[in-house]
Amino acid sequence: MPLPIDYHTHPQAHSIKPYTPELLQPWADSARQRGLKEITFTDHDRYHEGVDFDQIEKLREANPDLKFLAGIELDNDPVSGKAGRLWVEKNWDRLDYVLGSAHYLPGDPEMFDQVTRKDEFAQRDLPTDCAHYVAELNGMLNRGGIDALSHLDLINIHGVWHPEGGLLPHFQALLERIKRENLAIEISTAGWRKPVNEQYPHVDIIRAAQKLGIPFTLASDAHSHAQLAEYYDRLTDLLKQLGIREIATYEKHRRKIISL
Repeated sequence: MPLPIDYHTHPQAHSIKPYTPELLQPWADSARQRGLKEITFTDHDRYHEGVDFDQIEKLREANPDLKFLAGIELDNDPVSGKAGRLWVEKNWDRLDYVLGSAHYLPGDPEMFDQVTRKDEFAQRDLPTDCAHYVAELNGMLNRGGIDALSHLDLINIHGVWHPEGGLLPHFQALLERIKRENLAIEISTAGWRKPVNEQYPHVDIIRAAQKLGIPFTLASDAHSHAQLAEYYDRLTDLLKQLGIREIATYEKHRRKIISL
């Protein structure tokens, strides 16, 4: 049976493209072809002007066999982050799901996860960068108003950091806090199309989250309907290897655990 959900998608990609039937229906068609049952639209909060809840409702009506959730990816953009958070707070009751993420390091106006920065990051002090990254995620938790965290070890997107002892020691305390806050984390296939060439997060982090009882959502971080559920065959194998038989789904921020 195909994996049923993709909880991290970007219909607008990286620009403001107002939600319309022409923009959204191809996502429904792709979801159906890939055997998905639920999709969450989670455009970056900096593009919230394009999000139209009425258009999502029309998509639901036109595709009653699928479930579409209204979501957003709330990140730490130093320019748009405050406005994005205010929009989330204003529309909390209309949203089903809010992802928290960090794409910026302190004092850096550019997203650290741009693939063009790989060579630069190979020369950086990555333990310090990771500490700053985790601090940004803790800041996200301090502010609240999220349901789950996305691509937890995104700081390693460039695949140039191989710390002695692995990544887990840098994330263990954060995982323990995620458990205390009763949040979920996603297992994302997006890393398989990035230089790191592995799912997010690293398998050691996934195993530690399992031990803590942190629930998982599943995601592709698709920026085109053609990427929806990308690498889900590999994800299926990984979940079997790890013995993950349950995942988290959401509706109006209420979590439900379903069996695979």
